[in-house]
Amino acid sequence: MKHLATLISAAATLGCLTFASCTQPAPLPADTAQEEINDTNTPLHLLQPAYDNPYGVPQEQEVKAVMDRVLTYITDAMPAAVDDSMRLVRGKFRLTSYECGVTYAAALAAYEATGDTAYLRFTDDRCRIIAELAPQVEGIIRENPHFDSEMRRVISPAALDDCGAMAAAMIRLQMKGQERPCYEPVIDRYVDYIMNKEYRLSDGTYARRRPHHNTVWLDDMYMAIPALAWYGSYRQDPKFTAEAIRQLHLFKEKMWVPEVQLFRHGWVEGMHPHPNFHWGRCNGWAILTMCEVLDNLPASHPDRAFVLDLLQQHIAGLCRLQDKTGLWHQLLDHPDTYLESSCTAIYTYCIAHAITEGWVDPLAYGAQVFLGWNALTGCVNAQGQVERTCVGTGMGFDPAFYAYRPVHVMAAHGYGPVIWAGAEVIKMLHSTWPKLNDSAVHFYPREQKTDQPIFSEDVSEGEIF
Repeated sequence: MKHLATLISAAATLGCLTFASCTQPAPLPADTAQEEINDTNTPLHLLQPAYDNPYGVPQEQEVKAVMDRVLTYITDAMPAAVDDSMRLVRGKFRLTSYECGVTYAAALAAYEATGDTAYLRFTDDRCRIIAELAPQVEGIIRENPHFDSEMRRVISPAALDDCGAMAAAMIRLQMKGQERPCYEPVIDRYVDYIMNKEYRLSDGTYARRRPHHNTVWLDDMYMAIPALAWYGSYRQDPKFTAEAIRQLHLFKEKMWVPEVQLFRHGWVEGMHPHPNFHWGRCNGWAILTMCEVLDNLPASHPDRAFVLDLLQQHIAGLCRLQDKTGLWHQLLDHPDTYLESSCTAIYTYCIAHAITEGWVDPLAYGAQVFLGWNALTGCVNAQGQVERTCVGTGMGFDPAFYAYRPVHVMAAHGYGPVIWAGAEVIKMLHSTWPKLNDSAVHFYPREQKTDQPIFSEDVSEGEIF
């Protein structure tokens, strides 16, 4: 009995272990370890599993430490400077790419969640340099587009990739109290391209001429729609909001696969049937689009229920396919494909955001958010680089194309989503009440004050432990 009491005492501490201490199975007391463990002398259900990644409720300071490591790396890798020839100084990532637009928006979300002005400075410094340089080099670039390929995207955008994420980030800056006149013409130019110049199908759906004529890419949901929704809010012009909603309907008609509650990556006009390759990151762009639109739709908007229902269905489809490690697969429904960090980070952010906004139930999905975040911490190395990120990916119609895409730490797609995920996990920790109970993560409607390893939620007299 002495040994049993010792082990129960040790196991009882599992209910209040920190995130870091959940990484390894709890050791047995030395004298108990020397005895035969059996069902009569040991509460076996309290032994800790050997998880692949940390398991449990993350601690805010540990979440922010991961985010800060990423921020430190990208701050150095993305210098905010102009050289003597009036070109942007080259770092490791392209300052005007859509991937960096995502990173700028994520850093602003991190600033809002943590109050750390380093995240605000990161975005404002880089967006300001771009916007201030634009009028100085516009004439040069119109005569010689090769003068600076980075600034060419700003002066003469030629694709949605050049516009949407950057526009949304700059609009965020303007709406979050960092208003600068230099942003206005850049934002207007970006949105003019999205609204009036990008190629479309005859029904108005955004499309590309590659790899086949009249191909719809799921990626373009994010590359166009959020910027329109943000611009509609920014300018108080319902025309842009209406176009964002119309595009959502058009993309759903072509890309949504209701039986699995996922989106296909590509749709080609005239193709029959349409192959369903549920690539991880493109589904990330889709769910992120819906979150961005909902953030800009008033509660009374007639299409809000449509967007919310689609988001809820998508979350259900994604959560069914989360791997036991917490990550998601490169091809979501192909568990033989590798586990990928950028899609995991986007889903973690979006599901957490849906919880903090009250769009989905934390009791149903909160534990999966933490599982995703805990897995992402293992994808950020000591330098702050994000590993296991798929490089830029075109469109294919066979599983090998997606399954063998390379991963690389220089794929910028993972950096912003990891920061965004961490920021929203911190907000979740402030707005929900998670607790380990019987070794599993559960969410409760109010704070649970017990540190017992197993407890009941007693509401018989209006009290909860």
